Amino acid sequence: MEKPPTKIDHIGIAVRSIEERLPYYQDVLGLSLLAVEDVPHQQVKVAILAVGEVNIELLEPLDDDGPIARFIVSKGEGLHHVAFQVEDIAICVQELNREDASVCLSSTVSTGAGGQKVAFLNPSVSGGVLYELVEKNER
Repeated sequence: MEKPPTKIDHIGIAVRSIEERLPYYQDVLGLSLLAVEDVPHQQVKVAILAVGEVNIELLEPLDDDGPIARFIVSKGEGLHHVAFQVEDIAICVQELNREDASVCLSSTVSTGAGGQKVAFLNPSVSGGVLYELVEKNER
């Protein structure tokens, strides 16, 4: 990419139940809960916890057919993705697709938690790690 990611934005962790997992993150680790929201078009409920400059996102499936539900069935709860912050996600996706169309899971940018623009990179190209690109918006 001409303009590489500027930092790690968040780490996504797949969980069966945010309600059951939150006490560990809040009471044991002492993390602050910033927000909880449903992202229906991604079929996920997200709890965002602050850890310095990098957030943790707990990802709970909203139904049995979504990507997080399928992930939990196949791999169990745990690390789902690492998200990189980028300045202009549309340009990044365009550049990556021009270089190799198999790098991005989709040629379009979607909306994630907090209304931010997001795109996922193909884990088969990165050695099995799912990466997300995030363009920060002003909340």
